[in-house]
Parts: sequence; C-alpha cells; structure tokens
Amino acid sequence: MIVIVSETLCNNEDNNHSNKEQPPEENLQLDGSTFVVPENNAFGHSFREYDKESERRATVEDFYRKNHIYQTYEFAKKKKEEYGKLDKAMMSIWECCELLNEFVDESDPDLDEPQIEHLLQTAEAIRRDYPNEDWLHLTALIHDLGKVLLHPAFGEEPQWCVVGDTFPLGCAFSESIVHSQFFKENANYHSPNFNSTLGIYNEKCGLDNVTMSWGHDEYMYLVAKGNGTTLPPAGLFIIRFHSFYALHRNGAYTYLMGDEDKEMLKWLHVFKYDLLLLD
Repeated sequence: MIVIVSETLCNNEDNNHSNKEQPPEENLQLDGSTFVVPENNAFGHSFREYDKESERRATVEDFYRKNHIYQTYEFAKKKKEEYGKLDKAMMSIWECCELLNEFVDESDPDLDEPQIEHLLQTAEAIRRDYPNEDWLHLTALIHDLGKVLLHPAFGEEPQWCVVGDTFPLGCAFSESIVHSQFFKENANYHSPNFNSTLGIYNEKCGLDNVTMSWGHDEYMYLVAKGNGTTLPPAGLFIIRFHSFYALHRNGAYTYLMGDEDKEMLKWLHVFKYDLLLLD
C-alpha cells in the first residue's frame, strides 16, 4: 500500500505547481489517418498469444484462474476503499520505478522483462512518435506504477489482484475476456443481481460509474487523481482502463460507455504502444 507523490503528479505548496494548467482540450486531437500501430512486436510476433504453446502458458492460465475466481464485486469495493485512503507512504516516480525492477508480470504471455524496462520502453516508443505530447510520455511512464503493490514493503499483494486484464464487476462477464471459462467459479457468476447484461448498471451510465476489477490500473488512477495530477482527462482514462482489453480490443461493454468515454477511447487505442517492444 503506497501513495506515489511526485512534483509531476501533484500540486505541492512548496513548488508552485498550482500555477500549472492542464493541457487545453483543443490540443488533444487525434488524426487517425496519420497514426498506425504495428500488429507485431519487435520480434515479429503478434501480441497476447494466450493459445500459443510456451513455457509461460501454464503460469498465465493459473494466474487467470485465480484472478477470475477471486475478483468479485465485493472484493473490488473493499480494496478500493482500503487503498483509496492514500495514507501509506510517499515517494518519487523514479523511486517507485526502481522498486518495480524486481517484478515480472505473470499475466503477460509475451513479455518476461522486469517492469521498469517495460515502463521505459513504452514511454520511449510514444515519445518517439509523439514528441510534442509530453503528457502522453508521462502517462506511459507511470501507467503501471500501481504494480508496486506487489512489493513486500507495501503489502506483498498476490499477482492475481494487481496485474492482468481488468473487467467490469456488477454485471455479466463477457466471453471476450481472456480465459473467461474460469468465471464459472466466481461467486458473482450465478448471482441474479450481477449476471445479467447490465446487472446493477444503466445503459450508457459511463465508465466512471462502473466498478472495475481491482488492480494496478485502478490504484494508480486513485493515486494520480487523489494527488491533484495535472494530466488531462485522457491521461487518467488511459491509466485507469489500459488493461480493459475486452473493451478496447474486442468491443465488449460498449453499452456502459457514455459520450465522453467514446472520445477518450481514441487515446486508449493509441496506447496500444503499451504492448510494444523496441528494436
């Protein structure tokens, strides 16, 4: 459990960051005709090959079995309340990055590099192609810092409740979620309150009103927002939903999205760089 505070993320009375303005909305324009994201990584392989035979396949499947069984609506609400207090520790962005050097994400079938390398590669890939969007470079660097919850100094949370794909709770689980077969053992799977298409939600309620499975995305979003970040709304949206692959890769759960979510989704598609390895 940790509060990540830096002079980039928060307004501090000692450094006059209250004078910084958020990037104007008119600057956050995306011209889809000029943006192409490769379908393969630097080694010529497609991303997220969960069905491909590999040494990591058994580890990934075991990860998602636990994740899909234990990630319930009640569990996520409890974790959000616990960590939302942001009262455990303070550190700089780089200090947090260095802690992540000890971890490899068990949910990822493609990457077996330490997390600090992944953060730097992602930020560099976006900086290379979007040199003038400094807010996007920062977003790329910090997007996975919530994985610090894995560290023994901060609770040593199990990987199944920190990393991996995220998904809405409180409504039916989509079959497009990776290894969705494991949801049958989730306590919410047979609940009449949660197993319909909309569940406890209204159509087009907006993703801000949806309880997502607990993980590093939600935690880092709480940290950034709670510390008065100067990142634009698109940056916060990327941090919170970059692991929501059922939505931005498979088009599931669009019935929960509001109009603003649809605009922000364009920037989430840009963040497919999160999956890249640099040459």
